[in-house]
Amino acid sequence: MSDYIEIKFKGERKNIFANPLQFPFKLGDFAVVEAEKGEDIGVVNNLEVNNEDGDTAGGKALKIVRKALTADILKHKQNQLNEAKALEACRQKITKHKLSMKLVDSEFQFDSKKITFYFTAEKRVDFRELVKDLAAEYRTRIELRQIGVRDESKRLGGYGVCGRKLCCSSWLKTFQPITTQAAKDQNLPLNPNKLAGVCGRLKCCLMYERDFYNWAVMKFPELAKTIKTEKGNGIVERIDVLKDAVLIRYADNSFENLHLDELKGKYKCNHDGTEGCNFHEYVENKKDEL
Repeated sequence: MSDYIEIKFKGERKNIFANPLQFPFKLGDFAVVEAEKGEDIGVVNNLEVNNEDGDTAGGKALKIVRKALTADILKHKQNQLNEAKALEACRQKITKHKLSMKLVDSEFQFDSKKITFYFTAEKRVDFRELVKDLAAEYRTRIELRQIGVRDESKRLGGYGVCGRKLCCSSWLKTFQPITTQAAKDQNLPLNPNKLAGVCGRLKCCLMYERDFYNWAVMKFPELAKTIKTEKGNGIVERIDVLKDAVLIRYADNSFENLHLDELKGKYKCNHDGTEGCNFHEYVENKKDEL
């Protein structure tokens, strides 16, 4: 059995814990683990990990306390019911205090020594009175944590237009900065309705093929540049990276679709500016540097 095991908690929160007693876990088993102050419960998500990203307390890796007993699982189920009630109670108190915040989720620590409420807001929110009210009602440690809209989608989950589970709630560990340049690099139409995910931000998948397009486009002549073909001089109107094709527009407004192989030596290479550059060979030679 591995010395370190990844445990998944509510909202796709994952941490790595030490397994010094070598409990024999299987994927999907419930495990009771050490928390910063108390104990928590989660599901075994990965058995083949190291301790580089493990959660710590006082510089030491937190440990797995035991395999969850039947009583532990029943208590966990009761906590889930209490979370739904706490969520509604907190919403009512937010309305009472007239706070500009959107409550997203609540999470009970296994031993009920802490309740965490997750919310989104456009600005910083003074929620001190709200915390006092919640602490007075539940008589435990209350934590309010502001998250971004991407984190909201990750916690709540859902499905994208592709029909698959959201990447952020299934396998992505971190969020990369994404700009419209990623769409421009792939010649995608800048339509906000098409480019935005369920979180309202640009889709994470815009970054998946960007490096390929940036590499592949080096084989092509530049857009709007004049190029000489067998029919005469024309302007590069459009390129098709997947088909290795270039659409040429001539002075008489006629068009011609040509494969890259038909254009060898017909334009100055994008890479070193030489006439007649064999761009296929150039890209192959430079591939390791890109």
